[in-house]
Amino acid sequence: MVSTKGRYALRVMACLAENEEGEFIPLKDIANSQGISLKYLESIMAVLVRNRLVEGASGKGGGYRLIRPADKYSLGEILRVTEGTLDPVSCPVIEGGECDNYDHCATFPVWKELADVINGFLDSRTVADLVANKG
Repeated sequence: MVSTKGRYALRVMACLAENEEGEFIPLKDIANSQGISLKYLESIMAVLVRNRLVEGASGKGGGYRLIRPADKYSLGEILRVTEGTLDPVSCPVIEGGECDNYDHCATFPVWKELADVINGFLDSRTVADLVANKG
């Protein structure tokens, strides 16, 4: 399940993508347009900046903007930054580790296929798609 943080991060990225001039958008304006509390939005923006998805500038004329064109951000990339993983279950093998039960796990193929479908779907969609589909 995608958390509120992940859902809001996608909304914020779409909001920033609508700014075609590439100007910095003040945090207060983003919070107001998206109906997100300023304090919660600050924590989301810190994650996005730390992972080089957006850039921030302080002072007069400051705010946030995208670093890349909107079609160069996959939804999967953004959600993995905010959620940590998009895997449907906690499975050490899916997460790149080892498991003593792997050889006898009847459910592994199902979870692996589901993880591949989820990740593939979200990696095939971009922030530009969100803006284009806004209706």
